Amino acid sequence: MTIHLMAKSKAALAVLAAFSSAWLITPTFAQNLPITNGQQATAKDVAQKGVPLSELAPGAPERYTVVSGDTLWAISQLYLKTPWRWPELWGMNLEQIKNPHRIYPGQVLLLLRSNGVATLRMDDGTGTDNVTASALNTVRVSPKNRYETLADNALPTLKSSAIEPFLAEPIIVDAAEFAAAPRIVSAQEGRVLLTRGDRAYARGQAGEPLVDDQSKEKIYRVFRTAKPLKDPFTGLVLGYEAVYAGKARLMGSETTSEETDADGKVSTAIVPARIDIILAKEEIRVGDRLLPEPPRQIKTYTPHAPQGAFNGLIVSVYGSAVENAAQNRVVVINKGTLDGVDSGTVLAILKNGARIIDKEDVTRPLLKLPDERNGLLMVFRTFDRLSYALILDITDGVRVGDRLASPK
Repeated sequence: MTIHLMAKSKAALAVLAAFSSAWLITPTFAQNLPITNGQQATAKDVAQKGVPLSELAPGAPERYTVVSGDTLWAISQLYLKTPWRWPELWGMNLEQIKNPHRIYPGQVLLLLRSNGVATLRMDDGTGTDNVTASALNTVRVSPKNRYETLADNALPTLKSSAIEPFLAEPIIVDAAEFAAAPRIVSAQEGRVLLTRGDRAYARGQAGEPLVDDQSKEKIYRVFRTAKPLKDPFTGLVLGYEAVYAGKARLMGSETTSEETDADGKVSTAIVPARIDIILAKEEIRVGDRLLPEPPRQIKTYTPHAPQGAFNGLIVSVYGSAVENAAQNRVVVINKGTLDGVDSGTVLAILKNGARIIDKEDVTRPLLKLPDERNGLLMVFRTFDRLSYALILDITDGVRVGDRLASPK
C-alpha cells in the first residue's frame, strides 16, 4: 500500500513527521529558524504604523507572485530600499506571515498604500502556512525501510549555490593547529601529484596515528599549505586560510612493522595509513594536510545590521589572484565572532575616496575625497577574528582594503 501525503499545512507536516518516525524518513526543515525579540518588537511596531512610502523601493510592485527560485533577499529588494531591514518587511505582513523565514512559491503579495504608509498583504488571507496544494510538491511514501530528505519549499534567504561550496572549502586555522594536522607523506610509484582515484599514504601528527576503527566511513578534506591573512591597516596576521584541494577516504590504519636484519638487530618502521583520493578540486600533493569532514549543515541567514557603529576592512578576495571582486564573489573581512559579527550580518562597502591635488589652489593642497557607499555584503561564515561574506550588491569593483560600515 502507498501512503499519499500532501504537505500543505502545519497539521499535514505534523502527520508527515509521525510517518517519518514510522518509515525512517527524516525531513529537513532548513527555514524553521527562531524569531528574535528584537525582530518581533520591530515587526509589531511596523505592523501598527506601516512603512513610510519614502522607504519603498522605486517601482515596488503592487502585486507579486512568489515563484520557485526567488529568495527572501530578492523579494526584500523589490519592496524596500534597504533589503537588510528584514523585520520591516515581515511587519508589513505580520498578521499573515507568522514566521518570516517561511514564504512559499505560489503566494501572491499585494502592496497597499494608504495615508502615506505602505502595508503588505497576501490576497487569499490564509497565511503562509496554508499554501495552495498546487504550490507544493507531492511526497509519496512507500512502506519500506529507507532514508529520504523532504525538500522544504520555503524560500531561502540567499541562493544556496552562491555560498554552499564555501561552507566546506575555505577554513581559517592557526599555524599550530594546521601543523598538527595529519599529512600526506607519499604516493604510489613515487608520484608527486595526485588526483581522483589515486592511492596515497598519510601519517597522523603529534603522536596521534591515523586509525580506521571501521565503525563508520572516515572522510577527510585535503588542504594546501595555509596562507596568512593580514589586516590591511595594521599588518597583523589574523589567521591562516587553508586552500581546499579535495577529499580523501581513510582505507586502512597507520601501524608499525618490525624487521630483523641478518645480524639479528630488530628495527621498527612506521607503516602509514592508506587513503584514496575521492575528489580533487586541484592536484593534491605530498605534504598536503587532512582535516576531518564536518557534518553537512543547511543554514539560512536573517539579514541584520550590526549593533552600534562598525569599522572593518576587506582582507582578501577568495580564490582570486587579483584584488578586485564583483557581485556574488566571496571576500574575507577582518572581523569575526570576537568582534560581535555573526551569520547574517549585513555591512555597507565603502569605496576609498581618491587623493588628488587641487591644482586651482596656488598652494596645491592634497585633497582626500569622501568615501562613498559602493554596495552591500552579508556574512555567512565566521571565525574568531575573520569572516567570509558574499557581495550582494555592488556599484563598482571591490578591492582589498575597502572599508566596511554599518548599512544604517
